[in-house]
Amino acid sequence: MSTKTILEARNWASLFLEEHGREKNVGELLLLHHLGFTRAQLLAYLPDPIGDEAYTAFERDVREHALHGVPYQHLVGTASFFGREFNVNKHVLVPRQETEELVDGILRRLNERGWDKKQIHAVDIGTGSGIIPITLKQEWPSMSVSAVDLSADALCVAKRNREEHGTDITFYEGSFLEPVLDQTFDLIVSNPPYIPEGDLDSLSDVVKNYDPHLALFAGKDGLDAYRAIVAQLPYVSKSETLLAFEIGYNQGSDVRNLIQSKFPASTPEVVNDLNGNERMVFAWLSV
Repeated sequence: MSTKTILEARNWASLFLEEHGREKNVGELLLLHHLGFTRAQLLAYLPDPIGDEAYTAFERDVREHALHGVPYQHLVGTASFFGREFNVNKHVLVPRQETEELVDGILRRLNERGWDKKQIHAVDIGTGSGIIPITLKQEWPSMSVSAVDLSADALCVAKRNREEHGTDITFYEGSFLEPVLDQTFDLIVSNPPYIPEGDLDSLSDVVKNYDPHLALFAGKDGLDAYRAIVAQLPYVSKSETLLAFEIGYNQGSDVRNLIQSKFPASTPEVVNDLNGNERMVFAWLSV
């Protein structure tokens, strides 16, 4: 039996992570994971010994994160999004708060449009782990949802999440909208790759070493994915379609101009995230 207490293990992890420039709260999250505790239980049992097996696994993961930047979510195999847990691994992006804001913005605009009684047909482009279509389906059960990704490995993760959440999602493997060009949609959403290739060295090791580059980078200016999607939009849009993009922090005007080049009558709305950065573009399209 380990002679270390849970408190000593937590304190060691916080200090070790801080010394290596990492967020020290990751230590507590890993402790909760390996002990199977809630935070209230953790606080109640701080004076107790941690146990050899739990401590060995905990120490290994703390070192993996501190020394090599392995994301916490990869270490535990799951990530939280919109109050639900999803499987993640090296083949998909780790869900981020900004994408929750994108989904929330979609749901609010559909409600504001009075579409709560409408049969909505939606598609998510570059679905990754499937968090967007699964969340949309669970928040709006009557919605018919499809999703596309170029990566077969990512689709395996998405399908596992679909099964675990019991949602009816149709997945397609292919490039952007190509697999669904024979369909039309009321809602088209995408969090595509949008980082310029030249920005690789400026990214944290957690991102550049563990997020799939296919889901990160989009040409010299980061706009290649938007160009490809916008070029296909006239083929899949209805008389009234909501388009929702997640974007890079300085891409609002460029993405707005791309949309208006194909849909001159549209008035794309650039929306900031909670940190005050440009992060979303919403546009009502008509053909």
